[in-house]
Amino acid sequence: MALSKEQIAQRIAKEVKDGYYVNLGIGIPTLVANFVRGDISVEFQSENGILGMGPFPFEGEEDADLINAGKQTITALPGASFFDSAMSFGMIRGQHVDLTILGAMEVSQNGDIANWKIPGKLVKGMGGAMDLVASAENIIVAMMHTNREGESKLLKSCSLPLTGVKCVKKIVSNLAVLEIIDGKFHLLERAPGVSVEEIKQATEGDLVIDGEIPEMNL
Repeated sequence: MALSKEQIAQRIAKEVKDGYYVNLGIGIPTLVANFVRGDISVEFQSENGILGMGPFPFEGEEDADLINAGKQTITALPGASFFDSAMSFGMIRGQHVDLTILGAMEVSQNGDIANWKIPGKLVKGMGGAMDLVASAENIIVAMMHTNREGESKLLKSCSLPLTGVKCVKKIVSNLAVLEIIDGKFHLLERAPGVSVEEIKQATEGDLVIDGEIPEMNL
């Protein structure tokens, strides 16, 4: 059974380690803060100028002045700090972020990512993704494995305008966990109830399957 967006975020939360500074992109990545273990200390950063984001607020407890880069209302943990975009991007460009979690429209087998524009559609801007992928050493992509037509979004090469080149290390989709090594997708885990054959059918790029592939432990 394919994972929900919340379950994708839940699986990615297992990649977050104690002491990490983490940037969450818009979309599925913003959900990761809801699933991080309570016994570790993690600082979530948003490029609009906050360090110390907490989970989403409960309905009725939202503060319209407290938002993330995707303009969603958020909470701030005790000790959170607020600053301008110049300092925020100085933190990103200075490589002070340990883990960047982004959504994507397409990812290629050599680690290229396209996540900011579909030609012909209105777009507000590229946001901070260009800086994030250019500066980050550790990038995990949260995405759906296929589009609404059932076509693969894990490709030999991206067809959409690129956000970054050879920068993605790991992907968690609704079907699988994959790592990009030497220009190929390596299958690490599969969603509960999803077969290896289903993942092969949904992946256009070169897929390496080494031995028995375990189910994800959510």
